[in-house]
Amino acid sequence: MKRLLDRFVSSPAAARDSEPVQADDEGFFSTQFMERPEQARANSAWQARALAVGAHALDADVGLALLLKAWGQDAFMASLDEATQRKLLGHLQFVTVPAGRELIVQDEKGDYALIVLEGLVAVDRVQPTGARARLAEAREGDVLGEMSLLDAGARFASCLTLSRCALAVLTTEALDEFAIEEPRLGMALMTSIARRLSLRMRQLSARLGALLTAG
Repeated sequence: MKRLLDRFVSSPAAARDSEPVQADDEGFFSTQFMERPEQARANSAWQARALAVGAHALDADVGLALLLKAWGQDAFMASLDEATQRKLLGHLQFVTVPAGRELIVQDEKGDYALIVLEGLVAVDRVQPTGARARLAEAREGDVLGEMSLLDAGARFASCLTLSRCALAVLTTEALDEFAIEEPRLGMALMTSIARRLSLRMRQLSARLGALLTAG
């Protein structure tokens, strides 16, 4: 949580001066998912993953409506007026992904988180034998990959779509943009994510405890 708060307290100005990585043969993807040039984040791991899973752009207004529906009971998000909520469109990507696609791969480095807006996603811990131990199933409003979003560490588990899913994508670069440009909105978003992270960690701890006891 300290690392999360530091992003919004320190406002990393250095992010403004960094040179963006130029896209090569994946450059076409940026035009499919980004409407504004400053949103082209070709250096994000999500760009390659989106191509691999066959992600398709979802209408931004539809995506925002689904996000607000999923998080409608959240006090922080509910406190934002419509104009402020629409500022999310400048920093989030909205996509759909077919069933049977690996959104997050265990042990890979990650720099993005996914908010499930519709559909069902399996969260599995892959064993050395290749077997998959089901840790959880993520549904509307759940968040995937938020730990690696904050520390760029290796993914703890793999996430597989069990149905067609609509998702909101938040990259580390977008998180830094929030800290610089929209700190209040960014804090509301990340507070909502942090609460869900805490709940899921408790659930995963209980699940892992049960698996270890059974083994």
